[in-house]
Amino acid sequence: MRIYNYAIVLTESIVSSAISITDAEFETEVLKAEQPVLVYFWASWCGPCRLVSPSVDWAANTYSDRLKVFKMEIDPNPDTVKTYHIEGVPALLLFKQGEVTESHEGAIGKQKLESILETHLSPAS
Repeated sequence: MRIYNYAIVLTESIVSSAISITDAEFETEVLKAEQPVLVYFWASWCGPCRLVSPSVDWAANTYSDRLKVFKMEIDPNPDTVKTYHIEGVPALLLFKQGEVTESHEGAIGKQKLESILETHLSPAS
């Protein structure tokens, strides 16, 4: 019998960088935030959400100096979902000063997300 030892090096974090948020926290964390906020609406049963999650976490890490990123599971948070007319997941809403400045529903790749964020965010200082 042979025993092999392998070292695995992770080049990107597999831990979510987007912070979970609830209906109760939404106003304080999103609407009253001083910096832009990206909210990612998702569901545990949603296949395309699994494809989008890494891009959202990438955005949270890459733009951490000028963007807050939250994720909201839709099933336990119906109030916010209803208020913002989220009809399908995955969905992204970008807020500035409490107002939605960009929205996207459906799967989105890293390049498209980057393009949206670069359009709406101030350059890094």
